[in-house]
Amino acid sequence: MAEQPFMTDIQVLRARARQHIEQGAVTPGYRADRDTVIRLLQEALATEIICVLRYKRHYFMASGINAQSVAQEFLQHATEEQMHADQIAQRIVQLGGAPNFSPEGLSTRSHSEYIEGESLTDMIKEDLVAERIAIDSYREMIQYFGNDDPTTRRLMETILAVEEEHAEDLVTLLEKIGS
Repeated sequence: MAEQPFMTDIQVLRARARQHIEQGAVTPGYRADRDTVIRLLQEALATEIICVLRYKRHYFMASGINAQSVAQEFLQHATEEQMHADQIAQRIVQLGGAPNFSPEGLSTRSHSEYIEGESLTDMIKEDLVAERIAIDSYREMIQYFGNDDPTTRRLMETILAVEEEHAEDLVTLLEKIGS
């Protein structure tokens, strides 16, 4: 059995790089279905935007004896979710798409829901439910991307790790306020 070279010949790589340069980062070696990847990223983007909006509302509406520390946690999570949205939007652009920031249909594109919650405990629980939804849906996306789109997979793995931290933070908050 003939040994297969580890890398493509450098001259072949150079020639391929000059073809379709308008596609930027998407080279002939990209193996994922770009339309599907962009669709999934659009859904993740909508999920992050909904989370930002919900966390911001909770930040401003938090009241009660534990409100100040909980509100600060909501604000930190909102900031981190906004960073995720920006990273996802940038990846969509790198793949030749246009990030969908339109408010029309935002809630239907999002995996998580925008549920306000009445009490501080309700707010924390709704945020925790949303984080758990993001965790499961992002985990499935990561499996789909696999080795066909390792850059998008790594991006979503990084975001997933933060979403898991958020879920743990929220569970801790529920324990602290006695719910």
